[in-house]
Amino acid sequence: MITLPHYLILSAIIFGISLFGIVLNRKNVIVLLMCVELMLLAVNINFVAFAQFLGHQSGEIFVFFILAVAAAESAIGLAILVLFYRQKGSINVDDMSSLKG
Repeated sequence: MITLPHYLILSAIIFGISLFGIVLNRKNVIVLLMCVELMLLAVNINFVAFAQFLGHQSGEIFVFFILAVAAAESAIGLAILVLFYRQKGSINVDDMSSLKG
């Protein structure tokens, strides 16, 4: 039987991996976006686990909103990256300092 602490441990591991990825890799923007998506996935696991444990559906409703925001963030972020790559020829974080106004 899988209990609530199992889900929380899995969520903490996924969140830790994504946090480690953000801290370790500060050069590639695509990897940074993937790590942010992993963080949102860890939060979603927590919401679903607590919703199931407490018997409320409110956590599952929040997951749908988070998934919609994550999809919009991915689409807009990748569109910005494609435009930046076409202009500069690179997607390194260091090259994006030229965007400062």
